[in-house]
Amino acid sequence: MIPKGAERPRYEWRGVMLDVARHFFSVADVERFVDLIARYGLNRLHLHLTDDQGWRIEIRSWPRLAEVGGAGAVGGGPGGRYTQDQYAELVAFCAERGVVVVPEIDLPGHVNAALVAYPELAPAGYTPAPYTGTDVGFSSLDVTSEPTYGFVDDVVREVAALTPGPYFHIGGDEAAATAPADYVRFVERAAEIVLRHGKRLVGWEEIAHAKLPPGTIVQHWKDAELAARAVDQGAELVMSPARRTYLDMKYDATTELGTVWAGYVGVRDAYEWDPGDDVLGVEAALWSETLASIADVEYMAFPRLLATAEVASVSAEERDWEDFRARLAEHGPQLEALGVNFFRAPEVHW
Repeated sequence: MIPKGAERPRYEWRGVMLDVARHFFSVADVERFVDLIARYGLNRLHLHLTDDQGWRIEIRSWPRLAEVGGAGAVGGGPGGRYTQDQYAELVAFCAERGVVVVPEIDLPGHVNAALVAYPELAPAGYTPAPYTGTDVGFSSLDVTSEPTYGFVDDVVREVAALTPGPYFHIGGDEAAATAPADYVRFVERAAEIVLRHGKRLVGWEEIAHAKLPPGTIVQHWKDAELAARAVDQGAELVMSPARRTYLDMKYDATTELGTVWAGYVGVRDAYEWDPGDDVLGVEAALWSETLASIADVEYMAFPRLLATAEVASVSAEERDWEDFRARLAEHGPQLEALGVNFFRAPEVHW
């Protein structure tokens, strides 16, 4: 099933975010996923590489990040990490399939795993301990300490050198443990570091609280006012509204995996929306708090990801739910032949 408009897609950025921090997925797992997304015209793989539960990429100047910070996962399951050679292999694999990797090192919050590895990066009074839960907003770098920025510079330098694509995602979301004024100063300094290492700044919409450099890309997920503030500063938008593109949301009340904080996201919900004309693109998001295997990822991604692919390719006026539903049903046997663990959505007559 080729998405409508795939030969001349509407948006430059047609992406998927995969969270390998809450649960770790091997290089082989991710490569299988990339083979699938490339088949449907998706061309950005946003890798969420770090979070409170795990730090998944080797940083040679800070080796304990991956060795210690990568040891755990949600629920106490096995951790994991990519060596730099493995990450480079994955990036090259993606490039061969027309997919650009967008690495995300989430800062200044979502950093508990880093603080477990290097407690000296923590604010006074914070005692890091391995975390296997799913709460957010409780961790922060000590953004008032100058050595913190040496750490950020080292991480950005090493990851940027391994990533030929033009983008570097600094996260920036849910930084409730960072004082607002400190957060703004941190984002502005982190932006300078990213630019100094030759990359284009990407961040979640919260970074719009700060002054953004030209060329910034802001990812909208919840707060339309912050997204508008980013646009007013000249940033380009990638649209990832949770109610339409967060594929870790349950399909319906019967879905065993996933969460519901943004509501249920059925296949039709993922298909019938319009990202708008003046945006860089669309990105689906797969957060992995409840996804412990690549089979779980496939179950939550497919068939909704096929809806995202078509949203990214053609305008709302050119799309028709009944037509898409019929084509999706016809495509079911091909998904089965590929061995995809997809959800047999009841609104599609498989």
